[in-house]
Amino acid sequence: MTDPLFQTESVGQSRPIERLVVGQATTDGAGVNLIRVLTQPLQQRLDPFLMLDAFGSDDPDDYIAGFPDHPHRGFETVTYMIAGRMLPTGTRFEQALPIERNAFIYVYRGAVGIAGQSVPSQRMAILANAADADGVAIEAVDEARVLLIAGQPLREPIVQHGPFVMNTMQEIQHAVRDYSAGRLA
Repeated sequence: MTDPLFQTESVGQSRPIERLVVGQATTDGAGVNLIRVLTQPLQQRLDPFLMLDAFGSDDPDDYIAGFPDHPHRGFETVTYMIAGRMLPTGTRFEQALPIERNAFIYVYRGAVGIAGQSVPSQRMAILANAADADGVAIEAVDEARVLLIAGQPLREPIVQHGPFVMNTMQEIQHAVRDYSAGRLA
């Protein structure tokens, strides 16, 4: 079943899944409970993306403490709140993706199938950059909610230290000095 409301572009051959990633439970900020899904070991493979954290709790005590003021330099953050309806069982979503884009999905509710492989809830599926694939076709195995994220790689060196992501250690040291001196631009 294809729901035209969810279909974007027809895909002839879907990218297969290269790898499934299980996030790690952790805390960050002032004790916010979260699942860290995209971490430093995956940064080169999923360039230009550096990190993906999932907050999936209805308990305000898990996140109410928030994140105290802190600096960022060298990257942009995206925070999203999800509202909408369930991506129903049997629904198929197709999206064209140029081969040079790195892409992954994160299933935050339900389960989906991609190229014959199942992706359960709270899993990230790294999509292979297969030369014969022209996009991705995602089928809802259950009622599901999924993020599809894709981007053009920057192919730059990554040096990360806390909230600073730069290309060299010297740039990191400069950012730390600026922060210590109250000059964060």
